[in-house]
Amino acid sequence: QVQLVESGGGLVQTGGSLRLSCAASGSIFAINTMGWYRQAPGKQRELVAAITSGGNTNYADPVKGRFTISRDNAKNTVYLQMNSLKPEDTAVYYCKADVGPVLATYWGKGTLVTVSS
Repeated sequence: QVQLVESGGGLVQTGGSLRLSCAASGSIFAINTMGWYRQAPGKQRELVAAITSGGNTNYADPVKGRFTISRDNAKNTVYLQMNSLKPEDTAVYYCKADVGPVLATYWGKGTLVTVSS
């Protein structure tokens, strides 16, 4: 079993910054892709950014140029640096990891990000 624990969410004003962290622990065989998703009230969960074990990244169009995903493989931790935040970035942000040779998927419980206008 793998546990993912997010941290770093909070309340910030428009234009501000936050850095989210997600640490993986437990029976980690090999973590492949790690990513951040978000779910706003009344909306479906959507991909924000993802990063492979080799460092290749993928971003959703609304966050390109503002958010940066990175990871520390030695610490089994993924980060999301969020700059120039907008009210529409308000959501619960979830960490996701694909683990092991069968790419078992694990999710964190989420951390709330609120951007005030």
